[in-house]
Amino acid sequence: MHNLLLKNVRPLGGATTDMLVRDGVIVEIGSIAEQQGVAVEDGGNAIVWPGLIDAHTHLDKTNWGMAWHENNREAVLRSRIDYERENRIAIGLDPHRQSMRHAIGLAANGASHIRSHVDIDTTHGLTLVEGVLETREKLAGIIDIELVAFPQSGVMVMPGTVELLDEALANGCTVLGGIDPCGIDRDPKGQLDVLFQLALKHGVDVDIHLHEAGELGAFTMELIFERVRANGMQGRFGISHAFALGMNDYLRVGKLIEEIAELDIAILTTGAPSATVPSVKRLREAGVRVGAGCDGIRDTWGPWGQPDMMDRARIIGMKNAVRSDIDLRHMLELVSQGGADVMRLDGYGVAVGDKADFTLLAGETVAHAVVETTPRPAVIKAGRVIARNGTCIVDMP
Repeated sequence: MHNLLLKNVRPLGGATTDMLVRDGVIVEIGSIAEQQGVAVEDGGNAIVWPGLIDAHTHLDKTNWGMAWHENNREAVLRSRIDYERENRIAIGLDPHRQSMRHAIGLAANGASHIRSHVDIDTTHGLTLVEGVLETREKLAGIIDIELVAFPQSGVMVMPGTVELLDEALANGCTVLGGIDPCGIDRDPKGQLDVLFQLALKHGVDVDIHLHEAGELGAFTMELIFERVRANGMQGRFGISHAFALGMNDYLRVGKLIEEIAELDIAILTTGAPSATVPSVKRLREAGVRVGAGCDGIRDTWGPWGQPDMMDRARIIGMKNAVRSDIDLRHMLELVSQGGADVMRLDGYGVAVGDKADFTLLAGETVAHAVVETTPRPAVIKAGRVIARNGTCIVDMP
């Protein structure tokens, strides 16, 4: 934990003031004189915003920093999954090295927390989890990483996966993942029943990938609603992507959102440009907890993406047809407070008593900061400056 006096900053885009941090916690905001034993940082009138949060990503997948990966394969989900699983070792995708690169990039660009899904399958066992756990340990004090035990290749279609998920939840993973119970497993009852059993056994939340669109996705959601209610898991379930909420049926989607809000199910979006996505404004108005993530970046699936949640805020904003300043502010809240709400982080914010995890943003206003592509002037974690102008104090391997 560190002490820091941050001069001339604008918390949440408000009036210029100073902030005093002691032992990694914000203890005073106002006009503050320099104090003995406290490092001083001039913020240059930058905006202070709580640490950005990547609440849906895949640290074990990126080929960031490696030779360019030539991709000439068809864009079919199952074939992408199978190709990556069978070829990642030959390609040289070391899970520790690559997750370090991805996480350091996120930290350098203002993120304080990550929720990463990590592949678990019978080909690789828990080796990918072990690589990301090593990254989490090495980056302690730089960025916090939460691991999701993620059965990327399916659950019921790959015997042995359930046992691996069980083991992962006993050894470092604190959230249970899932994927397309109909589309991947073709056994929605089987997969969902197993997921709920494991979640209850280990006392963990569930965060399931649901790419299923239209009525198929709606059907799966209804099966999830039944089980959340029956197992008393209100507030303990998240649906990532939730492409079905983007279908062209306003009333049908509205009924689904009503149940999502009632059961306190979280939605995680990436603003995927190639898919139907939920309206973040409609979810917000319904009181649903909504977080966001950069998903996979520059990997065997595709060449797009940056390890930067400001970049993701712009993508989600464009996908949601955002133009007004207030809605631009909502995009920034989505990639910060939204993720904190989903991950239920304590002491998150920039008020007295909050943990000193925040980033400085360049911009005249909050809306301007969202569309501005300037690197973050400084990133603070537990009261220590851990990055300046897009460069972290930890070198990429």
